[in-house]
Order: sequence, then structure tokens, then C-alpha cells
Amino acid sequence: MSKLKFLTFLGLILVFLVLLPSSAVCGTVSLTQIKDSLCQELTHYPPEELLGLDWKDIDANYQDQWLMAVYSELGINPLWVDENGPTEQAKRIFTALKDVEADGLDSNGYEVEEIASLWEMRTATHLARLDIHLTLGLLGYVHDMQKGRLAPKLQNPKLFDRAGGELFHPVTAIAEARNHVDINAYLAGLAPGHRHYQALRKELRQYRKIAAEGGWPGITSGPAIYPGKSDGRIPAVRQLLTITGDLTGAVGTNLELYDDALVDAVKKYQGRHGLKVDGIIGKRTTAALSVPVEKRIRQILLNMERWRWTEHELGRKYVLIDIAGFNLQGVVDNHIQLEMRVIVGKLHHETPVFSDTIKYIEFHPFWNITPSIARNEMLGELRKDSNYLAAKHIRLFSSWQSDAEELDPQSIDWNEVSRKKISRYKLRQDPGPWNALGVVKFVFPNKYSVYLHDTPAQSLFKETDRAFSHGCIRLNKPIQLAQFLLVDSRNEWSQRLIQEVLEKKKRKIIRLHQQIPVHLVYQTVWVDKDEALHFSKDLYGRDKQLGKALFGEE
Repeated sequence: MSKLKFLTFLGLILVFLVLLPSSAVCGTVSLTQIKDSLCQELTHYPPEELLGLDWKDIDANYQDQWLMAVYSELGINPLWVDENGPTEQAKRIFTALKDVEADGLDSNGYEVEEIASLWEMRTATHLARLDIHLTLGLLGYVHDMQKGRLAPKLQNPKLFDRAGGELFHPVTAIAEARNHVDINAYLAGLAPGHRHYQALRKELRQYRKIAAEGGWPGITSGPAIYPGKSDGRIPAVRQLLTITGDLTGAVGTNLELYDDALVDAVKKYQGRHGLKVDGIIGKRTTAALSVPVEKRIRQILLNMERWRWTEHELGRKYVLIDIAGFNLQGVVDNHIQLEMRVIVGKLHHETPVFSDTIKYIEFHPFWNITPSIARNEMLGELRKDSNYLAAKHIRLFSSWQSDAEELDPQSIDWNEVSRKKISRYKLRQDPGPWNALGVVKFVFPNKYSVYLHDTPAQSLFKETDRAFSHGCIRLNKPIQLAQFLLVDSRNEWSQRLIQEVLEKKKRKIIRLHQQIPVHLVYQTVWVDKDEALHFSKDLYGRDKQLGKALFGEE
């Protein structure tokens, strides 16, 4: 059907609808009249059942498409209203839509004002409009809670490719809501149920309460404040840390003295904000203390949004790596059983965000050096010293094929080897104390070639900002992770058996009988196993981009 014929046909339908009896006055409206009015109201949207055209040919936004898909496939019948007005399901949906603020969403985006204005109306036309707005509001709510909002992906499809999910089935969403025995339970189950999201939801409520009570005082800049010294800014610091819960207990008589109790509170605050834990109120600590509560609330909102993009079911037992927080957690039955520091990819070598499953553990691993590292870091060294590879216990092979011939690095004129040509060679470092992967590697094959591993450079874990790698994740407690992964498996590995493998110093692969989910996330606000809230540095500058997409921030 051509667009011209469609418009002519639509015009005839409109003429027919105009001739229908007008809606009865309050008290005499019938379902038939509501249905007729619903049909008329839907002509303001692109009616899918009349088109015969592909959606790509229609100037319609995704919400209109969802709406028409629902009413065309479920029949043009009222879903949430009857002769008496809004049904019980409608009342519960409306309550949920008015309470989206609890999950960091904006009720203005879910037809709340429109629904409220129509709620007491009882003409067929008003009830039809109410039904449509309830459907639109519910569709938006289900989508955004299950998959996250689409705005970030629309603004930056590459950076926020997971926002909004891959597919959304509006008809299925509405059918599930209508058919659920308890629609309240259905609506409550849309959000991620795991501890990471629910903890942020709780903290959002607490920080909003702090904001409603006036927030906390600002801390002016000035010279560093050292323990045992007095300073006019100390009372404000004391008040702020009392509000955040870092400082508890009685206050001394000298309010300007930076006493031991306040030093401990500052250290606690520093630890929660990714700062050097030294108890000195220097420039970076003062800057963190100066962030107003409203900005902290906004950070919580951004991170709740990220969790809605991520798989809502993380697994009974899983490993979570927070890239921005430089942190790994091992979780079982929603309880954190393992935590450790990690090193992640530096800027321009960002560790990617994705989920997979750990399939095997490799003890005393080889390090297969990536072509990019060979090109950018090793070729220059080889041109200066052809013995460079031997000194690093790195062997050279003619190609990446399994039958590749081993070559003598000193037989090659590296000044004649181009950056492109060195990528054809395979460079492999032997196991040993020199190996960049340390004594153990955790593998979950993926398109990014990212894995978890030990490292001989343990001193780097003392740094607060730990972005040093080319994208893979280095662990400061790798053996504890191995124990965590193997403890429940039918392999029946114990700490003693792991130690025996380590002492033999021979390469060994242990395949997990039950593959363990691993989730790499980017969360600048997170909660640790002691329920303490942490604010991390925006390592890759993604908070700013996400804030712009969601809130129009510059």
C-alpha cells in the first residue's frame, strides 16, 4: 500500500469515527463506547494494523511504535479501565509510576502528569486517553527498569552500546503485567535484585534525606591540615563527617583541634573516596570534602542507571570487577566472600565492560605477547639490543600457527623489521618469576583478549589510582581467587593441592567443572562487603558523558 493510498484510507476511517455516537455522560459510559473512543484516539498515532508499510518508512518514535504494537496485537480494547474507571491494576501501575524516584528515575518521563489529569474523568474519551497514557507509562517504566534508558545510546552509541538493551518486546511486557497474579510483585521485580543495585537504592534514599536536611558544610581551601594541629576549618570537617557517618562518638572540648578521633574519621572518608589514606587533609581530600551532597546524589543516579544496563541475574556465585573502583569481589548467594585490589587498563587502553564465564585457570602460564605490545614497546628495544628477548625469557616463533618454527632473535636484523611485519611473529614469555602474568592466569575467552592474572609488580597495588595495564586485569590476591573458584567444584581442589602445583613450577591448566560468571563493570559508586559506600574517580571520564545524556549536564 502506498503512503498516498494509506492516507486516503486513514481519512475514510476518521470520517467513520466522527459519525460514531458521542461518549455518554458520566454514569452511562459503556465498554463499547470506551473501545470506540480508544480507536479514535489511536488514529493520532501511526496505526500499525492499517499500514502495510515497514516501520522504517514511518515517521514515528519508538514509543508510538510500542503503543501501536500493543493495541494492534492485543486488540483495540481498553487494558486498564472499564465502565467504572481505572481498574485495580491501573491503580497499582499509577502508584508505581509515581514512585519511580526511588529508583533514580524521573516521574515526568512516565506520563504521570497526564494520568493524574485524567484519573477522575469518566467520559469514554477521557477513559480511552487514560488507558493509552497508562500503557505508555508502563511500557517506558518496564523498559527502563529492565534495560536502562535509551538516551545514552542515542547520544553515543559506541560508548553506551549496552544502554537500553538489544531487544524490547512491548506486547510481551504488557501481557506479562496483565496476566501476573500480583502486579505489584511484577513491578517490584523489574529492577536488579542483587546487592549492588539495592545497596545504591538504599544509599540514594539516605543521601536525599541529607540533602533535604540542608546537606553538609563546604570546606574552604587552604594549607594542608596535619594530625594534632588546630585549624579554623576543623569544626566544618567534623560536622561533615558526622553527617556522612564517618565520625561517631563524643566531641572534645577543643573543636578546632585535629584530634585522633577525627583523624580516624578522615582516614575512613579517604578510603571510601579513593584517596591516599594518610589522615592529612590536603588538596585532594579538601576537594573531595567540598563536593556537595547534590553532586553525590547525581553520581549515585548515574551508577544505578549503569546497573540497569547490566544483566540483572549475575549468578549464584560470580566474580565482579569494578574497573573504576580498582576492585574485585567474589560473591556467593548475594554475600561478598572475597575482595581485592586490581590494576586495570590505562587511558587509551581501557578495560572493556562485558560479562562472560571463567572457564579455566592456568598455573605458571605462558605470556603470549600481543602484536600491539610487540609493535609499540618491544620492536624499539630489539633494534637497540638483539639480546632483549633472551634477557626477558621471551621466545620468538615464525608465526602464530601451532606448527610455527622457533627462531633465533639474534639472527634477525631488527632494523629491517617493520611495525607491520613484527605482528606476524609470535613472542611468548616462558613461565617463571620474570613472567608478566605471574604464577596464575584466569581465562574467559572473549573478543577483547582480556583475562585476569597475577603480576610480579606487587608494589603498584599500593597506589590509589591503579590504571597501568594494556586492558587485562592484574590481581593482588590471585591465589585467593583460585581458591574461591575451586572451593565448590567437583575437582575438589584444596589450598594444599594448589600449593603443590605452585611449588612444582610447571605449567598446568585446571578446567572448572562449573564455569563461573565474571562481570566487568564501570561503577564510580559502589558498596563494599561492610556496607560502606565508596565514590571512585571517574577514570575514563564516562560519568560526564552519561550525565550529559541523562540530565543535559555540560
